[in-house]
Amino acid sequence: MASTLLTSQFTLYPSRIRVINFNSLSFLPIPTRYIPSQLSARSSMSQQTEVTQNDDVVMKSSTSTSTTTDVLVQYVVLRRDLIDTWPLGSVVTQGCHASVCAIWLHKDDPYTMEYCSLDNIDSMHKVTLEVKGQTQITNLSEKLTAAGIDHKLWIEQPENYPTCLATKPYPKSLVSSFFKKLKLCK
Repeated sequence: MASTLLTSQFTLYPSRIRVINFNSLSFLPIPTRYIPSQLSARSSMSQQTEVTQNDDVVMKSSTSTSTTTDVLVQYVVLRRDLIDTWPLGSVVTQGCHASVCAIWLHKDDPYTMEYCSLDNIDSMHKVTLEVKGQTQITNLSEKLTAAGIDHKLWIEQPENYPTCLATKPYPKSLVSSFFKKLKLCK
């Protein structure tokens, strides 16, 4: 008996991919800025992508003088006072809770879908930062909320106080300004 190959045909459009498979037709929404099949050479922090008006993706080095856009990144912010007083594993766990929760809450968001796509699952970009304490993390959360930046402020129970914060994935250029004054977590 001869085996058959399962194949699909992909046709790119500026805001969706048409998947034709076994006479069924479905549309998958994707962000117009990121077209997964055209980003086969993965972006990194030093290599960025640009989508032109014709929806062509151009890879540019960060040292290039041309205009570029950023890679998708998730910011995780931990409290320094907890890092100094809690076991390291407990603080890391808080960051994991916030990160997973932020992604899950926004699982249907185009940036999150691209960030978690099979093409990018092994090259996720996260930036882990720190603030001094509870007041600073609460203020940062309020600032992000006011600006419409989706994030999760993780509230540890039963203590009922904020331990960390994580954004959903965003292009770095859209959110980096909110975090530029924070220190990298060490």
